[in-house]
Amino acid sequence: MAVDRSLRIVWRRRLEAVRSHSLQLAAPLSAEDRCVQSMPDASPTKWHLAHTTWFFEAVVLQAHQPGYRVHDERYAFLFNSYYESLGPRHPRAQRGLLTRPSNEEVLQYRRHVDDALLAFVRESDDVAWAAALPLIALGLQHEQQHQELMLTDAKHLLSLNPLQPAYRSAPSDDEGRVFAARGLHPAPVCGPSQPMRWLERPGGIAEIGATAGQAFSFDNETPRHRALLQAHGLASRPVGNGEFLDFVCDGGYRRPELWLSDGWAAVQQHGWVAPLYWSDIEAARPQVFTLHGPRALVLDEPVSHLSFYEASAYAAWAGARLPTEFEWEAAAAEGVLEGCGEVWEWTRSSYDPYPGFRPLAGAVAEYNGKFMVGQLVLRGGSCATPSGHARPSYRNFFAPGARWQFAGLRLARDLE
Repeated sequence: MAVDRSLRIVWRRRLEAVRSHSLQLAAPLSAEDRCVQSMPDASPTKWHLAHTTWFFEAVVLQAHQPGYRVHDERYAFLFNSYYESLGPRHPRAQRGLLTRPSNEEVLQYRRHVDDALLAFVRESDDVAWAAALPLIALGLQHEQQHQELMLTDAKHLLSLNPLQPAYRSAPSDDEGRVFAARGLHPAPVCGPSQPMRWLERPGGIAEIGATAGQAFSFDNETPRHRALLQAHGLASRPVGNGEFLDFVCDGGYRRPELWLSDGWAAVQQHGWVAPLYWSDIEAARPQVFTLHGPRALVLDEPVSHLSFYEASAYAAWAGARLPTEFEWEAAAAEGVLEGCGEVWEWTRSSYDPYPGFRPLAGAVAEYNGKFMVGQLVLRGGSCATPSGHARPSYRNFFAPGARWQFAGLRLARDLE
């Protein structure tokens, strides 16, 4: 029992840390900022705060805490995302219409659920605790995913405001050290790139996926299996802004031979001429919108906010290709890749189940598996990813046209 009590203290602290971090990320945003939805793929900050709370309420407290009373029965309809087994939901594209409940009422909802969660951690019997612990762990990872989305969605929202407001002003050096020590990401700005080198990688069998005993993994990282790799080269780091600017200036967005058919259609439909948030491309110093507001483009930072189509077109222009997710993971597991965690890196791999994949049991079976079609895998994490959340086996995924995430690319090439 002493071991169990100690374990519960650890999980109580994890809960408090992750839940408070979401509020810290929301703090620079006004109540008005938190309510607006800038596009159907993004969600209001207020909705993120409520949805992550509903997740804990629905899959932990209602399922495992006898006598738990929901804070408001209407919230399940408002804040369920896509869990068919847990009932009907408000349309995703209309989340910005939810002016009620108010921001303060959502914060009250979080306090209600947090109090109940912490009481459950302290007081639940051993059977309930053992059943709920994997779901608590999943809920924390789920909330960390939404913490990154809070930043990317807020950035997209603020970029559409003619005032070009900053999410938060750039911290001083001293403030930056404090933020880093506390694991906060006040306004991500990716670090400078190193000179690019080619890493020659032999072919052979690679072990792919989450390892037994790993602290946490999503079901889409399992089961661990073997993949056959051909000899290939990998760039030592992600592509930088200056390198991508060369592609832009060479007419990369006007050359259909570089693009996949759907990608070229997207260029024509949306009028893409550069990565999202770039402006004044022909000026001596192009501009880019950041969470610190507008600033000059830093050429040696990793290029970000690319769609898969743009990443693929750049790779074709550079006489290279995108890596497979298996090539990427094998190299990352050996620790030979530089710049991991600065931008999510598009791969050429479709988001498919691993051989022998089995989704989680219960309602959370819907967490990953049902999205395994029409998506591309990204690897590595970004400067907006919460500290400690990413790992070499982590599989992020988005539709190929998505641009609002901190997504870039690393080049690969075949070896004779």
